[in-house]
Amino acid sequence: MTPLPSITERLARNTYHLDEDENHIEVNQEIARRTGTGKLLVRICPAQVYGEAPDGTITVNYAACLECGTCKAMAAPGALTWHYPRGGFGIAYREG
Repeated sequence: MTPLPSITERLARNTYHLDEDENHIEVNQEIARRTGTGKLLVRICPAQVYGEAPDGTITVNYAACLECGTCKAMAAPGALTWHYPRGGFGIAYREG
C-alpha cells in the first residue's frame, strides 16, 4: 500500500493566483500589538502567512493564504481586515 503524501506535499500542489492590485489581508499593527493578536496570528495560521519582523511588526505573505478564515475568527476586533480575494484570484486547490 502506498503511503499518503504529507499535508505539506499536498498543499504544495495548490496554486495561488496573486492579485497584485488588492491585498486581501491587512493587519492594524497598533491593535495587534496592544491585544496580542499579532503573536497569536503567527502561531495559529496553518499556512504560516503571518510572521514577526525583528521590530515586532507583523508581516503578511498573503500569497500563501489558504482562505480558511482562522485568523479572521481569532483576531481581536479591529486588528485584522480580511476578506476573500476578488473573483478569479486566490487559492486554487488541486487536491482535496
